[in-house]
Amino acid sequence: MPRDRVPDARPARLTVSDLRAWPQHGVEVDFAGATSGEQHHRFTGPRLYDVLSANGPGFDPVRRKDRLRYLVAVRGTDGHHALLSWAETDPDFAGAPVLLALTIDSIPLDVAGPQLVLPQDRCGARHISGISTIRVDGDCAPRA
Repeated sequence: MPRDRVPDARPARLTVSDLRAWPQHGVEVDFAGATSGEQHHRFTGPRLYDVLSANGPGFDPVRRKDRLRYLVAVRGTDGHHALLSWAETDPDFAGAPVLLALTIDSIPLDVAGPQLVLPQDRCGARHISGISTIRVDGDCAPRA
């Protein structure tokens, strides 16, 4: 590991039950699906920012704006994946209320697993069902 590299988030394996321990938030979402057309749903679950903050990553307090170089990669059990920046979810920047949804329209997602919900997206392409992994990576700074 290069000397100036700070270790990223601590690995954690979280279940739907574990995610219920975080404060639950609700969002109404309207989005256009490529195959399913216009949709409206209500999702509840913890904010992605809260869950990730509790598990790392190790931002370098000496490096100004260190959080801006972090990306969050989310993969679903069906192989779909999405990428977003840490700054999208961080309240000091965009503060988007991105959820790890545990219910959709009051129906629990215990069996299917949590869903990534980005209420600010008009297109549903970054909506990931059955999240299998979330990776936070801070080695995303442009190379000289």
